[in-house]
Amino acid sequence: MSELAFGLDTFGDVPEDDSGRQLSYARAIRQVVDEAVLADQTGVDALALGEHHRPEYAISTPETVLAGIATRTERIRLGSGVTVLSSDDPVRVFQRFATLDALSNGRAEVILGRGSFTESFPLFGYDLADYDVLFEEKIELFAKLLEEKPVTWSGTKRASLTDADVFPKTENGLTTWVGVGGSPQSVVRTARYGFPLMIAIIGGSPTRFAPYIDLYRRATEQFGTTAHPVGMHSPGFVADTDEEARELHWPRYKVMRDRIGALRGWPPVSRAEYEREIEQGSLYIGSPDTVARKIAGAVSGLGVGRFDMIYGAGTMPVSARLRAVELYGTKVIPMVRDILAG
Repeated sequence: MSELAFGLDTFGDVPEDDSGRQLSYARAIRQVVDEAVLADQTGVDALALGEHHRPEYAISTPETVLAGIATRTERIRLGSGVTVLSSDDPVRVFQRFATLDALSNGRAEVILGRGSFTESFPLFGYDLADYDVLFEEKIELFAKLLEEKPVTWSGTKRASLTDADVFPKTENGLTTWVGVGGSPQSVVRTARYGFPLMIAIIGGSPTRFAPYIDLYRRATEQFGTTAHPVGMHSPGFVADTDEEARELHWPRYKVMRDRIGALRGWPPVSRAEYEREIEQGSLYIGSPDTVARKIAGAVSGLGVGRFDMIYGAGTMPVSARLRAVELYGTKVIPMVRDILAG
């Protein structure tokens, strides 16, 4: 197995400055670029930016922000987390990420997904009743585009292609993952196409997802495709002490969690539930030592090859975000490697 990789994810949460004033969307985007530069300098392996079309988040076109980041970084891999393929055009997605790959000297990767929010569907003229067929048809076309040969394809939700060539070409292929939540069908589909699997584990014990990883490996064997190392993506926040991390993160987490919960029929989250999620679930909150030990346990327990931490945490102040990135790169990642090596 290849060396364990560590990433950071953000959706472009709009933070506060240190006086408590919320940044503009433009400043929030520039702040993400600064954080990416710091992540590159401190040893983080990958950065993923999520696509959203909601007022809490500044990033609606991850690849555009990533292109700016590419010009200021040297080694960190740059990807989406996720690109909502169902409400986009596969040809344009490939072209944009192939362009990013050129600008970054081969560091681009795309994580395709169906999306956990639905705002993009009416925004771009798609019917939610077609949620499943849109993704199935578009991932089929995207898989053909990755061969970088003239494509002939037909479906029901997009114009057909006949011997169509798509540009630009990449130098060494475009790294493509599929992000899934808790759908066995999505896991099997990912295996059928031979894509690496990124599992979003955002609540409950990580061990609940072990059957999905096993399913992916068994399905790749049955399909005769490659069983790539699996990645996991979970929320977290690192500060100098456990107390500081929790006190900074909790109020912002509650606002964010309750806002989403109201849309999905969930009751408001309590502090006791939050603490249980830190102790037993999928929140990686605390000092570098605390977070590193928890990551090491999850990674070894599930046998994954990549861990990505979602670090944005709503309106978290800029200085705290930068400190979290720094601690993750300089403290947490080396600690996890040492724990697993020992």
